[in-house]
Amino acid sequence: MRYLSIALCLAVVLSFTVEAARIKDVADIEGVRSNQLVGYGLVVGLPGTGEQSPFTEQSFRTMLANFGINLPAGTRTQIKNVAAVAIHAELPAFAKPGQTIDITVSSVGSAKSLRGGTLLQTFLTGLDGNVYAVAQGSLIVSGLGAEGLDGSRILVNTPTVGRIPNGAVVEREVESPFGQGDFITFNLKRPDFTTAKRLAETINGFMGPETAYSLDASSVQVRAPRDISQRVSYLATLENLTFQPADQSAKIIINSRTGTIVIGKDVRLFPAAVTHGGLTVTIAENPQVVQPNPFAGGDTAIVQDSIINVSPENSRMFKFDPGVTLDDLVRTVNAVGAAPGDLMAILEALKEAGAIHGELVVI
Repeated sequence: MRYLSIALCLAVVLSFTVEAARIKDVADIEGVRSNQLVGYGLVVGLPGTGEQSPFTEQSFRTMLANFGINLPAGTRTQIKNVAAVAIHAELPAFAKPGQTIDITVSSVGSAKSLRGGTLLQTFLTGLDGNVYAVAQGSLIVSGLGAEGLDGSRILVNTPTVGRIPNGAVVEREVESPFGQGDFITFNLKRPDFTTAKRLAETINGFMGPETAYSLDASSVQVRAPRDISQRVSYLATLENLTFQPADQSAKIIINSRTGTIVIGKDVRLFPAAVTHGGLTVTIAENPQVVQPNPFAGGDTAIVQDSIINVSPENSRMFKFDPGVTLDDLVRTVNAVGAAPGDLMAILEALKEAGAIHGELVVI
């Protein structure tokens, strides 16, 4: 059974080949990106699971002052149904005022749970300090927490983090360089010189020579019309063109925690020899009952009779010729009878010996 599991683990990549891909699936457009937003606010309406901290009390007083309510100096508020929270969200590219985005709300104090709470109106700002969205709404919290009088406690997921789908309204549009200049640039998600060259050749083959240029292993610059409507149609055509990305580099990935091993199809072995085996030691106890002769005056006793058997395994040495493929490696590993842990040791030893053509990554 362990041989079968190794074969399946390794053979995951046997049928893997790089298929033709659309440009939109392997590259992003420079300047077309999301932006991070963050804010600070209060969640109210909690069933006694809030907090009593100095910054929460200060925020609560400020909120009341904005509503025209001024508490007398020295008054200490009891606000166990209120929690201070941080809000973050992603503002998508081309988001327009009036559209909504999802937000995540996280407790920043000692609140036990945000379940059942409502976020009050909160400004979400960008890196430049400008307000780009306003958040408000009832939280959806998947976590649950419970605590007994004896101090015992149970947590399911995280009750101090919640989400509000469509919980923020966009108030300001982020300017995009998409409509500026005479070029657009495709940035590959996986930089590769061969892929960049093929992408440029595909665009030139469809639009004409000298339309696209490979700037480096990551970027391909393409001439584009200045009229924004024409540019949208132009890009819609380009991003759906298909081409053949380059194969990934030869790589072996080992997960040391789970014993999972994945070997890329381009991994090759240089001439090498591998041996695997050891001694099997078996110890069996065969207790014997010893009785004295009649009228001998002795006592019945139990005598341990240990049987120790040492047998060497059928250790064999396998020689890898130049250019051995993954198929050969899988068959050889199964013939040796190596477990996943043994296989990891074999691969690491081959790498140290310089006998593997490919990168060995241990995670």
